[in-house]
Amino acid sequence: MFAHGELPIVLAVAGQTMGIPFDQDTAITTIKRFITGQLNQSGLSGYVVGLSGGLDSALAATLAVQAVGADKLLAVLMPYRTSSQSAIDDAADLVDRLGIDHQLIDISPMIDAYFKQIDESNRLRAGNKMARERMSILFDVAHRTDRLVLGTGNRSEICLGYTTVYGDSACSVNPVGDLYKTEVRQLAAALDIPEAIRSKVPSADLWAGQTDEGEIGVTYDVIDRLLMRIVDDGVTSLSQLESEGFDPLSISRVVSLLNRNAFKRRMPPVAPIGKPPVPEYIQLDR
Repeated sequence: MFAHGELPIVLAVAGQTMGIPFDQDTAITTIKRFITGQLNQSGLSGYVVGLSGGLDSALAATLAVQAVGADKLLAVLMPYRTSSQSAIDDAADLVDRLGIDHQLIDISPMIDAYFKQIDESNRLRAGNKMARERMSILFDVAHRTDRLVLGTGNRSEICLGYTTVYGDSACSVNPVGDLYKTEVRQLAAALDIPEAIRSKVPSADLWAGQTDEGEIGVTYDVIDRLLMRIVDDGVTSLSQLESEGFDPLSISRVVSLLNRNAFKRRMPPVAPIGKPPVPEYIQLDR
């Protein structure tokens, strides 16, 4: 979701490297080991995941069940009053298919208490509020049930900043964050996630008719191929990308979002006054 004007496109000439081909079987094995390892390391009882009825959360939940078992995953469905009924139904169907416990929490009272009316003037703000409300609920449920929050954001969204800071971008661990959207689709097909979920147009379901690709202005197929060349392969020559058939407007849009939303990919900066960085762990010597 985007709220401000874009920065100009910035491209620097760099050398080309070849990316590693995507192996879906290796990816599935690696992600399941990651999910298991992170849970074991935490010492907690399992995971909680927000199920939207979309593909990313469906894949994350499916991988978690295969990794640690259905008894260790709790799904939370958090619709708003304008949420698509088909999305709610798809999420409920997946819960049944996976055999996992779930809770349904309507976020309408929380959102409506803040926004007396939602229209075109504030619907983006309201969408961000909904994302943060949902993540707030997930972390509270995780605390209450002694679990980790399972993230569902993919690599395409992370690169472009198509996410809400401290909303859907917040989690304890993210098993699908290194998968581009097109790779999410590949794994979803390999794991036999229901066709109703796999075939739907990607949407954050923020308002009627809202779609990811409509808001971004570029299809995920083009986005991912561009990101693979720019981010993975290090191709930052505009002429090179154009010679490969990429449209200049698509290149500009993707690179502008990469640059403008870089702040979403890092922790908030802290003013340095000369103190050493805080270490991740402390081990006392005897």
